[in-house]
Amino acid sequence: MRLASLLVKEFIQFFRDRVILLLILWLYTVEVIICTYALGLDLRHLPLAVLDQDNTPVSRRLVSALTSGESFELVGHPADMPAAERWLQAGRARLVLVIPEHFGLKLLRQESPQLQILLDGADGNTAATARNYVLLALQSLQTEAMPGSGPPVRAEIRIWYNPDLTYTSFMVLSMIALAALMVGVIHPAATIVREKEVGTIEQLRVTPIRTGELFLAKTIPTLFMGTLSVFPSLLIVWWFGVPLHGSLVLFLLLTVLFLLSAIAIGVLIAAVCKTLQQALLLSFFGLFPIMFLSGTLAPVASMPDFLQWLSLASPLRYYMDVILGVFLKGVGIAELWPQAMALLVIGSALYAAAALVFRRNSA
Repeated sequence: MRLASLLVKEFIQFFRDRVILLLILWLYTVEVIICTYALGLDLRHLPLAVLDQDNTPVSRRLVSALTSGESFELVGHPADMPAAERWLQAGRARLVLVIPEHFGLKLLRQESPQLQILLDGADGNTAATARNYVLLALQSLQTEAMPGSGPPVRAEIRIWYNPDLTYTSFMVLSMIALAALMVGVIHPAATIVREKEVGTIEQLRVTPIRTGELFLAKTIPTLFMGTLSVFPSLLIVWWFGVPLHGSLVLFLLLTVLFLLSAIAIGVLIAAVCKTLQQALLLSFFGLFPIMFLSGTLAPVASMPDFLQWLSLASPLRYYMDVILGVFLKGVGIAELWPQAMALLVIGSALYAAAALVFRRNSA
């Protein structure tokens, strides 16, 4: 009888905790769907640019063979080689196929024509897979054009930013970004909710302190700590031989913007949760979709359309563009201003949502 009473009490408390119930529902539904779609290992919709200087039926057949499936998505035709290189640097294309003049004629004459493939090697695994897909398409085209044996098509492959296609640089930079995200989310969420539990927040509500001032007081220490933590990580970057081709000052400034977005997520979690347990669980499980939708585990272009749209709300997606662009590609603010604006908009929207929830709960 006593056990039955305890069980009834526990079940009542369990079903009263809406945050825990939503977390369980999230884990068994949305989390499974996102992981299944976002972590697909197949190459899908990788942005491909084609500089076709031959413009013959044979060259068009090659482009058609590459884009007929779901592996590559044709994003345009650069006007010349400098434009193609700019597309690759800005991330507009992950692969550029350069088909020289007389390619089709040489292929039909069995003269072993040559073409050039430019690959963005920042993500070594994706670049290696894309290279293999292109080589298979070339082999298939040659078999169709020359049924008999003949000289092979020579593909000059130039891999940018990561010539050896190692995964170390991408992994190190990804882990730094994830660490910044976790610090930014968990620390403010835990500190604010802990003060809720001990009654400090209730005492502050009866003072003239505004919600914005409270959020600012919780933001600045985490922002300061997160920014300082970047410097030890630079030693790790140096230890693993990851190059820094861009501006360190620009990287730090954009890191501040990213941390503000991450802290805003933590503040929003704190505004929703009532206990530290709820805040930690929601922070931990909320990090998973942000990570999955950022491109750290699988290219965003390979995800279904609805997840690509959903990934636009992930600040980590834009910060990955920043950290890979500054360190490996050496790009500047001219290429990264869209990411900076996205981080600013996301952070502002999250702070506004947190303030709205906090005021509603205080009413």
